[in-house]
Amino acid sequence: MKLILAVIQPTKLESLRQALDKIGVTRMTVCDAQGYGQQRGRTAMYRGHEYKTNLLRKIELEILVNDDFVERTIDTINSVARTGPEGSIGDGKILILDAERVLRISDTLEGPEAV
Repeated sequence: MKLILAVIQPTKLESLRQALDKIGVTRMTVCDAQGYGQQRGRTAMYRGHEYKTNLLRKIELEILVNDDFVERTIDTINSVARTGPEGSIGDGKILILDAERVLRISDTLEGPEAV
């Protein structure tokens, strides 16, 4: 079992959710996030004054999948979350972590069946 953390642009959330649903990934947690990487924030204008925004809005997805779903989930996130054919700075990151133990609270089921 793997926990996939994906940080993506907010505008990509709905199309990614639909694409994941098509491959059978129907459970995820969606969190609002703020941060910056290479782009180091951005400059914006408000009422004629320029100001710098250091933290940019992102969406973090937490997706727990069994081992047989890992590669197709990563491939789907990678293809849908990328802006343009070559991608660009700020498209996000995908992290894959081992999930040692999973328990479902409602019926105390444990292991891959609990996913």
